[in-house]
Amino acid sequence: MQEGYESNFGFLIHDVARLMRTAYDRRMKPLGLTRSQWWVLNHLFFHQGISQSDLAKILDIERATLGRLLDRLEAKKWIYRQSDKSDRRVNRVYLSEPKGPTMQTMRREAKRTLDRALSPLNVVEQKSMFDMLQRMKAGLTEDAPQVKGSVE
Repeated sequence: MQEGYESNFGFLIHDVARLMRTAYDRRMKPLGLTRSQWWVLNHLFFHQGISQSDLAKILDIERATLGRLLDRLEAKKWIYRQSDKSDRRVNRVYLSEPKGPTMQTMRREAKRTLDRALSPLNVVEQKSMFDMLQRMKAGLTEDAPQVKGSVE
């Protein structure tokens, strides 16, 4: 069987992710958030206190690019940065209001976006797909450099 665009697994994964990002973009528009901004804020929700350097690795962007993005988010009072207590060269990044109304709306809309994407699947299929994607991710990240995580 010849491989075509529609049957290419990589394109399929990419297209599903793109469609989900586009749907979430529409949901974030009333909040005045760009894709770059909501991407950072959602990661900070799960990695509160992460180092700026580690956040750049997770987001797969250059540190300077992230620095400019964080400058804009900080100017809007959505985040703040603080020097690490044990290493003043390290900046830790925090959401200003992790349980505030903006973040609550973002998390609710993220769930709505995911629910819509998963709606064609039953609960067993959803769990099976999640488990398989987790195993694929683990297989691809075995040799990748690990990010330290967040500080609570």
